[in-house]
Amino acid sequence: MKYLKNNKKGVIKIKKPKVFVTREIPKPGLDLLRKFCEVEVNSHDRVLTKQEIIKGIKGKDALLCLLTDNIDEEIIASNPNLKVIANYAVGYNNIDVSSATKYSIPVTNTPGVLTDTTADLTFSLLMCAARRLVESDKFMRAGKYKGWGPMLMLGHEITGKTIGIIGLGRIGSAVAKRAVNGFNMKVIYYEHDGPKPEVDKALGARYADFDQLLKEADFITLHVPLNDQTKHMISTKEFGLMKNTAILINTSRGPVINEKALVEALKKGKIAGAALDVYEEEPAMAPGLKELDNALIVPHVGSATIETRTKMATMAAENVVAAVQCKVPPNLVNRVSLEQWKCKI
Repeated sequence: MKYLKNNKKGVIKIKKPKVFVTREIPKPGLDLLRKFCEVEVNSHDRVLTKQEIIKGIKGKDALLCLLTDNIDEEIIASNPNLKVIANYAVGYNNIDVSSATKYSIPVTNTPGVLTDTTADLTFSLLMCAARRLVESDKFMRAGKYKGWGPMLMLGHEITGKTIGIIGLGRIGSAVAKRAVNGFNMKVIYYEHDGPKPEVDKALGARYADFDQLLKEADFITLHVPLNDQTKHMISTKEFGLMKNTAILINTSRGPVINEKALVEALKKGKIAGAALDVYEEEPAMAPGLKELDNALIVPHVGSATIETRTKMATMAAENVVAAVQCKVPPNLVNRVSLEQWKCKI
């Protein structure tokens, strides 16, 4: 598509910038993109292959991708003239940011928008796992319920218990507030950067070193980014430190947990249960995980509300629109030299 612009030489035709979207996102985001750009959207309801993404971004000015897209250097190098790579996610470990920076391509994300949504899901998983609700639902549907019994589907109390939060950023802090204000839980936390006195004071929380948290907590919930330091931060050794009544919740990134070690820990009763929204090799799971009744598994729905996903789409589109108009995107995650930025109107 083209539009007209008046200048001293008369009316000239200017091409709209072109953007490739790797999968359909909520309509308000696409509508905003289409107002300023020519938009091509992956017509398949699946993750694209590397070659399909390379083909999609050929001749494009911008890429709007998802956390399921592995945007590596080969993809980036196939079109070094991209004005932006906009990720439809808070995390951006799916993008080779250093390569994008090398080619002076801004990378953006959608921070803040899913804090409450993910914290809500974390507590939903915690409660369902503690009270064995999914097991109970299956039990009823299978026609096994023959009447109330004193030992039937015994779970774990939540109120007053100790929750250990690993990673006290936006989401971890939101979980802490729910734990204290909603369930009068004791909050201990581990944060790579050390204690947060303001949180300690506001919530009566207590900083603990990593191993001590694992030993003390009744519920352990993970809220860390995926990087070299956090990959497999929970593995065989860590399961050995946890209470055999502990329940582990992960709504961060799958590889933070060694999933094979988790299966073994659940089978051997080293911990009571796990509730997972993310997996080490999504969409696959470690062998044996899906057969375990003490594993609650949901399909990466941490941000899956209409409101949140729509806001994410709008934020990602705003990042694209700003970049193609040669403005610094509002949610820039890498430091790109503006002198080297390949942005020309």
